[in-house]
Amino acid sequence: MSVDLLVHGGDVLTVDEAGTVVRDGAVAVHEGEIVAVGAAEELRTRFTATEVIDAAGCLVLPGLVNTHTHLAMTLLRGLADDVTLQGFLERVLPAEARLLTPKNVAAAVRLAIAESVRAGVTSALDMYWFHEAAEQAAREAGWRLHSGPTFMDVPEPPDGMPYADRLDWARRDLAARGPARPGHRPVLFAHSTYTLSPEQLTEIAALAREFGALLHIHAAENATEVATVEVRYGKRPVELLDSLGLLGPDLLLAHAVDLTGPEIAALARTGTSVAHCPVSNLKLGCGIAPVPRLLSAGVTVGLGTDGAVSSNTLDVLGAVRQAALVHKAGGDPTAVGAQQAVRMATIEGARALGLGDHLGSLEAGKRADLVVLDLGAPHLRPLHDPWSTLAYAAHSADVRDTVVDGRVLLRDRVLTTLDEAVLIADLEALADPGV
Repeated sequence: MSVDLLVHGGDVLTVDEAGTVVRDGAVAVHEGEIVAVGAAEELRTRFTATEVIDAAGCLVLPGLVNTHTHLAMTLLRGLADDVTLQGFLERVLPAEARLLTPKNVAAAVRLAIAESVRAGVTSALDMYWFHEAAEQAAREAGWRLHSGPTFMDVPEPPDGMPYADRLDWARRDLAARGPARPGHRPVLFAHSTYTLSPEQLTEIAALAREFGALLHIHAAENATEVATVEVRYGKRPVELLDSLGLLGPDLLLAHAVDLTGPEIAALARTGTSVAHCPVSNLKLGCGIAPVPRLLSAGVTVGLGTDGAVSSNTLDVLGAVRQAALVHKAGGDPTAVGAQQAVRMATIEGARALGLGDHLGSLEAGKRADLVVLDLGAPHLRPLHDPWSTLAYAAHSADVRDTVVDGRVLLRDRVLTTLDEAVLIADLEALADPGV
C-alpha cells in the first residue's frame, strides 16, 4: 500500500490509554491521517511511502497541544515583566489599543507559529483580537489553530466593535465555518467574568451552544480577580459561572488557580475542563493551581503557555517540566508525575478542547500531528524512561521534526513553510518605539 509519509526507526511514544511505547517503531500517514502504528520492520514491509523520515535515535510522540495562549502577544514580549496580573493588564491593554491591527496580528502570529513548530507544538487554542488574520496566517503555514470570535466589553476594543454588534458578527462567523471536522471545532472566547456581565456571558454561552462551539474563558486566575468578582456579583468566578449554567463539557477554563473545594467538585460534576498555565501563573505571582486536587476529582486538565507577554515563551515542553515539578513543592513527589504531565500536553489537552478522538495520541484513525525529538544530546542519555526524559530532561531545542496533519513543517530543524529571517524582520519593524 502506498502512503504519503512513513516515520520509522525511533521509539514511538503513542500516549494511548495503555501508555504503549513501540521500540524501533513507525507511524504511517496518508491524507493527513495515521493509518498504522507498529514495528518499523513490519510497516516498512507493508507500506511504500512518498516521503520518509528516518527517526533512528529519536523519540516519536504526539504533537503538543497548547490549550491556552494569545499568539499575537509575541508583538509585546518583554513589555510587562515582574508585575501582578492587574499591573500586567494596565500595561498591556493600552499597548494593544495602539498596536493591534489585522496586519500586525498576522505578522505576530506567523512568528508565534514558527516558535511553536520549533518547539513541537502542533496546535493551539488562541484567544485574541482579529482572529481572522491569525487563522489566515495559520492556514498559509499549514498549522492547526483553534480560534474564533472574542468577547471583551471594554471602552475601546482594538477592533473598534462595540459589544452590541458582536453577537451578530460572531453568529455570521460561526455560520460561515460550517460544522466541526476532524481536528477542528468551532470556538468562542469570553474574556472573563470581570470584563463581561452575567447577562453578556449568558448570551455568549447560548450562541456557543447554538453552534456546538467550545467556550473558553479566563477564570480564577488570582485572588484579586476572585475578590473583584465576588464584590461585584456576590459570587466567585466559578460560582458565578455555575449559577449561570455555563459549566459543562463544552467550557474550558484558563488558569483556575484560586479554587475552593466545592468549586473543584462543581467542575468535576459538570465535566468542565481546565487549561493549566504554570509558568504564567508563577511569573505573575498568581499562585499554583490545585492541579493534583483537580486530577483526583476527575477534571480534565490540559497545559497552556498563556501569551508571550505573561510567560515570555510558547514552549509547551517547558510547561510540562514546570507542571511536573511545581506541584511537588507541597512535599509529595508523586503529586503530578512525568507521565501525567506529558499527557496533559498531549491527549488531555486534546480532550480539553473536545478533540480527543482526533488529536493527542498516535493511533490509527487520528490526525497525523507528531513530533520527532532527537535523543542524541548528552542531557537526554541514557533513555531509561521516555516519559521521564520528556518531562524532566528534554528541551524544545531537541525537537528535530514537526508534522501537522501529515505535512512536515519542520524537517531536520529547518522550517519548511515559514522564513524565520523575514518573520523576525517583519515583527521588529512593528515594535512600538514608545514602550
